[in-house]
Parts: sequence; structure tokens; C-alpha cells
Amino acid sequence: MQNSTQQSHEVDYEIFGDDMQIVEVELDPAETVIAEAGAMNYMEDGIQFETKMGDGSKPSGGMMDTLFNVGKRVLTGESIFMTHFTNEGVGKKRVAFAAPYPGKIIPIDMKALGGELICQKDAFLCAAFGTSLDIAFQKKLGTGFFGGEGFILQRLRGDGKAFVHIGGTVIKRELKAGEVLRVDTGCLAAFTSGVDYDIERAGNLKSMVFGGEGLFLATLRGPGIVYLQSLPFSRLANRVIQASGFTGGSKGEGSVIGGLGDLFGDR
Repeated sequence: MQNSTQQSHEVDYEIFGDDMQIVEVELDPAETVIAEAGAMNYMEDGIQFETKMGDGSKPSGGMMDTLFNVGKRVLTGESIFMTHFTNEGVGKKRVAFAAPYPGKIIPIDMKALGGELICQKDAFLCAAFGTSLDIAFQKKLGTGFFGGEGFILQRLRGDGKAFVHIGGTVIKRELKAGEVLRVDTGCLAAFTSGVDYDIERAGNLKSMVFGGEGLFLATLRGPGIVYLQSLPFSRLANRVIQASGFTGGSKGEGSVIGGLGDLFGDR
């Protein structure tokens, strides 16, 4: 049940599976969970769902406000619609959401993280109603152009539970004030708002053309929490494309020239 000071609905959950996980969310009567369109796996009788524009965390400010929010969703590459699942039955009901590719579903207590998490644009899976989803523009152009997740990241705000999906194995690092961690740009999955995120050059021209690690690394400076992933979706997609014999693979996470190095041999 939701307490008097919490804005988001307070939901219970259980995660099943190992590499292809499912999160089962338990809803009390009148509780709602929001999810990306198409993420639902199954739901019990009594749960009703409705597709809406936006997360419903705040009242619409009219047509222009709605169009503006839709435009921001388009920029992140996500569907302009979100699905709201509400328990309109008697007693507790459950609805489940499935991970889109191998990895881990991470439950996030937004209140414990200070109410905000910044993550890669396709990480969000579902969250308690009252959680807001927005875009987080990178302030520095270099970060946007050369970062593995591009100029736009996703910002989650709220005080309830949110669930993000991270590819492969997940590493959670807590950085102290001033502590620096350098990461392959594609392996950065999420971080709290206190972490300073930038891109720095690492290597030389030869590394840029031929190196699988690329010319740029993400530099993370604490304090805050960082979530890392071992299998960025772009890397998985590249391997599938290579195995299929199709030669139009995507650019590597941290390399300016990316696939050019592949012309001279497999990495």
C-alpha cells in the first residue's frame, strides 16, 4: 500500500530466471504499474491495461505539452506510448514483464538513490505509477557525439520501485567523492545523478582505426553509484550480424571509425 508521503505506488515484486529474466509485480487493488509497450509477459484476471501517451506522473498541460512529451520519447528511440496496468479486481493480482535480451533485471529503490537515476535509453522496463520518465541531454557535445549511448540518456524520477534491464553480467560500483572510474562507453548502463559523466580520449590514431576498444572512454567521477554491463546490446547485435554474413554492422561503442577496423581482420 502507498504511504501518506510517497507519490509513487508501492508495489511488491519477484524476479524469476537467470539469463532471460521475468519480473512479476504484485499489485494491491487500485495500484498501477507502467511499462514500455510490448514488455508485458502475462497478467492475472482482474488487471486492466490501457495504452497512454506518457507515464501519467503529472497532469497533462494541454495538447502542446502532450506533443512536447511525445517528441522527447521519439528522441530516445522509444515508443510514444506506455502501457498502464491497474488492479481493478479484488485482492492482490500479478502482472509480469520480460527482459528483451540476455541480461539482468535490476530492481531500483528510487527513494534510496535520491529519487533520480540516469540510464541508457533502452534500459527502462517498468516502474510503479508515479515514476516519471524523461530525457537527459548531455551538457557537453563531446560526451554526446562520442559516448556509446549518444547525446540523449533517459532520466527516471520518483520515490517508488523501478526496474531496469542491463545486458549480460551487472557490476554495481559505489564511487566515493573524487573517485574516478574509466569505462568502455557501451558498458555504462546507469548512474546516479551525483556522478559526473564525461568522455575522454584514450589511445592514439592507430587505436582509433584498428583497436576494438576505441578512442574514447567514459570517465565517471564520484560520489554516486554506477551500474556497468558486460553485454551492450550493440555488441550483441554486431555478433549476430557477423554470424549471419551481413557486412553492414553498426559502429563500435567507443570507436569513431568502428567497423573500419573489421575490414583488416576479426577482433
